[in-house]
Formats: sequence, C-alpha cells, structure tokens
Amino acid sequence: MLLAIDVGNTNIVFAVFDGEQVRGNWRLHTHAARSGDEYAVFLHQVFGLAGLTFDDIDDVVISSVVPETQLHLQYFCEKHLRCDPLNITKDHVPMEIDMDRPEDVGADRLVNALAVKLFYPRYKDAGAIVVDFGTATTFDVIMPAGAYAGGAIAPGIDLSMNALHSAASKLPKIEVRKPAQAIGKSTVEAMRSGIYWGYAGVIEKIVSEIAEELGGGAKPFVLATGGLAELFKDTGVIDMVDQDLTLKGLLAIYQEMKR
Repeated sequence: MLLAIDVGNTNIVFAVFDGEQVRGNWRLHTHAARSGDEYAVFLHQVFGLAGLTFDDIDDVVISSVVPETQLHLQYFCEKHLRCDPLNITKDHVPMEIDMDRPEDVGADRLVNALAVKLFYPRYKDAGAIVVDFGTATTFDVIMPAGAYAGGAIAPGIDLSMNALHSAASKLPKIEVRKPAQAIGKSTVEAMRSGIYWGYAGVIEKIVSEIAEELGGGAKPFVLATGGLAELFKDTGVIDMVDQDLTLKGLLAIYQEMKR
C-alpha cells in the first residue's frame, strides 16, 4: 500500500491507497518541529482504527510546502515504515511550466494541476483554474494545451480572520460560514458577512480576470479544493469541488515513476 502525505502550511493530510482505493485519510495540524516519533504515535492510532498497521505500507510519497518538516518525516519513514519516501519536486511533475521562475512554484500547486490534466479532460476546452482554499487561497491556471501557466495568490480566509481579530481587540474570533443576510445585525454577523461575501467577491473577480486573459470566449473549467471549498462552491463560478485532488495527483506521480 502507498502512504501519501500532503504537507500544507496549516494541515498535513495523510492518505493510504490500496491500489486506486483510499483506505483512509486523516488531517493533522502542521507543526514544523513535530518529531518523527510523534508522527508515528498519531499514525499508529489512526491506522489502528482503520484496520491498518505500519507493515501494510510499502511506499511513501510526500508533497510539502514546509521544508522544516522534511527531516522529521524522513526519519519517521525510515525508522517506523522502513522505507525511503519519494519527496515530490517540480522535476517529478510531467508537465510544461510556463513561469519566469519555475523553481519557485509550490509542489502542491503543480500536483493539483497535473491531477486536473489526468482526471478532468474538460480543461482542453477552455483551460482550467484550480482554486485551493488553504493558508493562502491560490488560483492555478492550466492552459488548454496542458501547460501550467501560473496564477494568483491571495491571503487565506483563516489568515485574514485571525489578522482581523488580532488587530482589533473588540472583534472576536469567529467561525466562517455563509451568513443569512449581507446586513449583519450583530458584530459577529457583520464579520461573517464581510468575510464570506468579501471572499466570494475575490473568487469571482480573480476567476473573471483570468478567464478574460485566457480569451477564447468560453469559460474555463473551475475546480475547487481545500478545507473551505464546499462553503464557497455556490459562488457562481466554481464548477466542481474535489477534496482529494492533491492526493490523486500524488498517486498518479507515484504510479508513473514505478512503471
């Protein structure tokens, strides 16, 4: 079986694949100093609940945007799983990268773009945009010919809410959800309205600008992923939500390299 690990700035997602089937997936808050043995304790517990053991794992593939975690995950894999993980870089992603500095693009963004190419052929009609709701909200563009063309990066929703709470002492921390109406009748509802409709506007505007630059008249295929993707799927520009997009891309890269 394959253990796929997607390390983001906020969360780490672990998923076990038995062939194409997902046997289980789990999230853990990202902490750069977490030791390899701590990863082992967490995964031993969740594996047990899924009827899995470390002996079931044959290989590990990792995509990370937090370099500080690499040493600890390497140690975990070598000591507890007795394998050398495959750490994904841009060189492992078989697609053209149309960027001024391709080496600066996060591996997770390229893995997402590859997954769109492999699993969503609709990108060939007018291109595609992946909206990933993470610590940052990223917009990644796949051209109809299949090249990764760059995109946009905006502050993530949780990041913006925490900044609002930190900078204004009377504003509380709130949970993000769609408000019943735009005119908030309390401070909390006013904040929810500003966050939700403000980000809906960000999504719609950036997607609109990208679509105009792509040209061709047809609307590009827009796919959302990440923790808050479901909350914003009804903004009017998102065609589909796929929470497993990065994991699918990691599995595809692993399978290609093992051929």
